[in-house]
Amino acid sequence: MTTLADYFPPTYLAQAAFWFTIGVTLVGALLAVIPKNIVHNVMGLALSMFGVTGLYLYLGSQFVAMMQLLIYVGAICVTYIFAIMLSPPLMEVPPKRQKAKMTLALLVSVVTFASLTLMILSFQWQPLKALSRDWSIKQVGQVLLTRYFLVFELISLLLAIAIIGSIMIAGLGRSRE
Repeated sequence: MTTLADYFPPTYLAQAAFWFTIGVTLVGALLAVIPKNIVHNVMGLALSMFGVTGLYLYLGSQFVAMMQLLIYVGAICVTYIFAIMLSPPLMEVPPKRQKAKMTLALLVSVVTFASLTLMILSFQWQPLKALSRDWSIKQVGQVLLTRYFLVFELISLLLAIAIIGSIMIAGLGRSRE
């Protein structure tokens, strides 16, 4: 009996999944900065963050991937949408983009990308030691409250700020009416 693995070895499937995830992340990043409609920008940001979630999954970090999905796609992008929906329109016609600012932004982006690429390529990568694959609730709770305590507190703080910000925006929107 012929299986899918006979036609596509697992390494090809993993590479295809990786490049698909990279493509989703880059398309989302472009959609986050190119359109003039701010709602489309937020949707592009959500798509890009969803792609980053896929990268975390590809790297074998399921917990960080789920936190990325929950916090950034779930909380932050939804808070941005609430802020947009509850704020009065500032202007009907978006302002025209200035060529000088666009050129400077492109130049800074290219220099930053080149710097990061050179930094990544010059780094001496070492193989990662075997990680524990025990993802039980007890193990995750123990690791969060010992080894990753600071990260856990920062995530909690970020969620609290997002919730307080959305409540304040909703209150300010109502007081203007």
